[in-house]
Amino acid sequence: MRNLIKIATLIGGVAATGAVLTFPACSEDFTEVAPTGVLSETVVESRAGILNLLIGTYAQMNGRGNRLGSTDNWVHGSIRAGDATKGTDPGDFASINPVQRFELQTTDGAPSDKWSGSFNGVVRANQAIRIATDSKDPTVTEDFRAIAIAEGRFLRAHFYFNLAQTFNKVPFIDFTLTDAEEIANVPNTLVWDQIEADFQAAVDGLPAQQTAVGRANKWAAKAYLGKVQLYTGKFAEARATFEDVIANGITSDGKKYELLPEYSQAFNAAFDNSSESVFAIQAAANTGSTNNANPQWDLNYPHNTGAGGPGNCCGFFQPTIELASSFRTNADGLPLLDESYRAPSNRISTDLGLASTDDTYVEDNGRLDPRIDHSIGRRGIPYLDWGNHPGQAWIRNQPNGGPYSPKKFIYYKSQENTLSDGSSWTRGYSSMNYNVIRFADVLLMAAEAHIEDPAGSLERARELINLVRDRAADSFVFEADGTTPAANYVISTYDSPFADRAAARTALRFERKLELSGEGHRFFDLVRWGVAAEEVNEYLTFESQFLNNALGGAKFVAGRDEYYPIPQNQIDLTNGALIQNPGYN
Repeated sequence: MRNLIKIATLIGGVAATGAVLTFPACSEDFTEVAPTGVLSETVVESRAGILNLLIGTYAQMNGRGNRLGSTDNWVHGSIRAGDATKGTDPGDFASINPVQRFELQTTDGAPSDKWSGSFNGVVRANQAIRIATDSKDPTVTEDFRAIAIAEGRFLRAHFYFNLAQTFNKVPFIDFTLTDAEEIANVPNTLVWDQIEADFQAAVDGLPAQQTAVGRANKWAAKAYLGKVQLYTGKFAEARATFEDVIANGITSDGKKYELLPEYSQAFNAAFDNSSESVFAIQAAANTGSTNNANPQWDLNYPHNTGAGGPGNCCGFFQPTIELASSFRTNADGLPLLDESYRAPSNRISTDLGLASTDDTYVEDNGRLDPRIDHSIGRRGIPYLDWGNHPGQAWIRNQPNGGPYSPKKFIYYKSQENTLSDGSSWTRGYSSMNYNVIRFADVLLMAAEAHIEDPAGSLERARELINLVRDRAADSFVFEADGTTPAANYVISTYDSPFADRAAARTALRFERKLELSGEGHRFFDLVRWGVAAEEVNEYLTFESQFLNNALGGAKFVAGRDEYYPIPQNQIDLTNGALIQNPGYN
């Protein structure tokens, strides 16, 4: 099943059927020819057909060849928040440039790709729900039907969640709508109630354990339900939901949810579908098609590494100096919550402007959270098992992208050609899953719900945040000898109670920045917290000191840039049923 999830196409892996019908030349029906390549309803309404329709819906989560249509959100959720820049060279994949500069037009590619990729998932989910609902096939038992419908609704909710957080108001297309003209007249509205209803139906209808590890189960649905409740300000409900997931949740193959022992293991294909994985986009290498691997990350490797490094292309998604400096800690091992990490005295030292052969570079010796070196590739620090990162030699264009390389979602040298696929134009196809929700995220969302709910417990929030920080404290990067820390790692937990909700909120929000950096969450966090304009503009001002060509003059406009524009071609197709988002007219 796990491999099938990777290879399914729109028709879910079911062979297309169809035949050209022939009639006497004088018949009025001569022109009524069945189209080729169309599935017979009798094929897809079987148990196997419905299952394959669901597999085809899972397959759409990685964009199906459309990088910016994927639900990992490395551009939409991380670059827009300042976790990373586009990186690489200014002219490569230039459609990302206006995203990071907040200069999008209604005809630009990034919003269009995200819209079409997500709605392709909605269409597939609706098809699976409709066929499962209507099937009269004797192999479709009522138990199977109920689970299939619940799974389809989970997947539809997943794609709509992505649409809602990206575009705000979108048209909700139910599986009962099949007429193209009728669909074209559905307006864009807030769809959070429908998303919540779909996830609740999935909680009620899905089993605790599934027949394949990649399929959503009851607890994945419950975690996602809690996330929707958090996003919509239902903090008491979210708190109860997350506490249930923490106490009782299990993976689809029966493992109790818990953090992996080391932070790095959450970004290692050898630990896919672990106890920390609540719901993930599945990937597999060496199956005969690189589309079955992790295709949306194939650009996000160090540049020009040759055989001495992973991927060898293309230098995208370079972590920012602002993010790197955020990992600075004080003498107590706590983050600099007053944002003084941006001050010159605290700012992390870099090799910006220095060639790899320039030995004047001095590594930073200040106190750092060890998660920096699991998240950011920087000169002189071991880059997984590939040896020390050499600095500029692995950077395509330092003045455009900065001094760092991405490090999460990179395969190990020991995994090359086993958990990576080098059969295509680049070696950068990994079998590593992308965790849409991992357990550390659940713990931090539960902490947030406690902080924001007046009836919540600040002590419980502190306990939950500390669980995440405790694991980070056990996650040093070591030099080649295996015993010497690669940097001056100083990290501790919050040992004193939070003074008030404001203090707890500040700690929680910064912890999400550190723990989840580069995983596609932060921009959406900033928007829902109502601080996007302030935080993003502060980041742009800071980072443009170093990357003026890429970011100089860029500005986030409040009231516009919280959401993407509705693609203009979609508005045109609906004859105005869709209303453009504010600021883009």
